[in-house]
Amino acid sequence: MTPPGHAGHPGASTGQGRRRTRSPADGLHDRNEALSRPTRRHEALLATAAPGTNGERDVNTRNPTALKRILLKLSGEALMGRSEYGIDSKTIADVAAELKEVRDLGVEMAVVVGGGNIFRGVRGTEKGLDRVAADHMGMLATVINALALQDAIEKLSVETRVMTAIEMREVAEPFIKRRADRHLQRKRIVIFAAGTGNPFFTTDTAAALRAAEMKADALLKATQVDGIYTADPAKDPKATKLPELTFEDALQRRLEVMDATAFSLCMTNRMPIHVFKLQDRGNILRVVKGERIGSVVR
Repeated sequence: MTPPGHAGHPGASTGQGRRRTRSPADGLHDRNEALSRPTRRHEALLATAAPGTNGERDVNTRNPTALKRILLKLSGEALMGRSEYGIDSKTIADVAAELKEVRDLGVEMAVVVGGGNIFRGVRGTEKGLDRVAADHMGMLATVINALALQDAIEKLSVETRVMTAIEMREVAEPFIKRRADRHLQRKRIVIFAAGTGNPFFTTDTAAALRAAEMKADALLKATQVDGIYTADPAKDPKATKLPELTFEDALQRRLEVMDATAFSLCMTNRMPIHVFKLQDRGNILRVVKGERIGSVVR
């Protein structure tokens, strides 16, 4: 038998075929090279992503915006369009398309929607309903609007979540702050419904509360008028528009920007309020980009 190490032993190498002994540095080099090489999954994600999005589809991170996270307050009446009641399909489709445009800029967006186009609690009490029961009915009306808006947005291939202040797990997620924050970080549009979940509070108050909880840069209130006026422009022809004012000015002039509770929440948290006309297409986008439209309370 040929002893190990001898030229005739099978494990030995001679001449040019001699094997070089690998050092620990060689193994480290191979490992670093493997780590720097993109994986197949990463390559596939980059291949399917839109150009310039760094692997995140449909979100334009290059277009700078003045506001990075917003809460939009939509009144139920704004969804009626020219109808006298309910939801106008064209109006809600137009709103959904505009929300998609804002989301595609990379803005994190939450929405609070009212229910006045279906049922308003205050009106119910005028007809003899108990206030608590009437307000609960109004909360359910906001859920109907939220589901309709979610459907319109998801038809545009945008992920959307409805979160309710009253649990109804079969149709929506319960509101949990950390979960809502995670949805926003993933660029999903989050629609908050059922107000605060408590009677005697308006959806304006719910909007102010959720804006503070989500640490939004601003609260955007889309209405049927193009800003804040010294009086109701529909009733007073001498009413003048106020492009910008402070919280203190609004209080002194007793301007009804929002209800008192909602306004107090915004003032306490120094949450800017942008008021503008929803029916003018592109206004949400303009506010997000920092254009001066409507009125702002700081």
